Amino acid sequence: MSAIAGLRYLPDYITPDEEAALLAIIDQQPWLTDLKRRVQHYGYRYDYLSKRVDASLRLGDLPAWADDLAARMFAEGITPERPDQAIINEYLPGQGIASHIDCEPCFGDTILSLTLGSTCVIDFTHPKTLQQVPVLLERGSLVVMQGEARHDWKHGIVGRKSDVFNGRIYQRGRRVSITLRTVMLQAS
Repeated sequence: MSAIAGLRYLPDYITPDEEAALLAIIDQQPWLTDLKRRVQHYGYRYDYLSKRVDASLRLGDLPAWADDLAARMFAEGITPERPDQAIINEYLPGQGIASHIDCEPCFGDTILSLTLGSTCVIDFTHPKTLQQVPVLLERGSLVVMQGEARHDWKHGIVGRKSDVFNGRIYQRGRRVSITLRTVMLQAS
């Protein structure tokens, strides 16, 4: 990940058994369908319309499984702050997410995203130079965005049924991402 300062990719961050356990727990919880994809919010709900998070959007503590992940990432020095917010996104083949930079006044300097299920390609794009860097997100991998990768590069997933990376075709299946962040509270 040397092409983008502050971007780290950790393959096999979780084991297949840990992945299966996380998916089983996540799939027992209710999904929101306000977006084109299904989502779950923990800790705080992110308001997609107003693009903000404040104390009124607090949902409570992270559930034990998410708090365990946050504690592990903090203890391993992957993030300098212990995350207190999680968003779970489900992507079916053909679904993606528009290129974006996570809300800067809302969240701290570290964005952590864990891939469960299917492999896919995420594209990092520099808004000024339009340089594009594709990254293959394999199941069980963790991507860490800090510094320039967090603040200066957009990231997104093109809605398609397969990806081509280094000349190889990857058919998409169901992918679930767990994104962990630290909320920076704003006045209501």
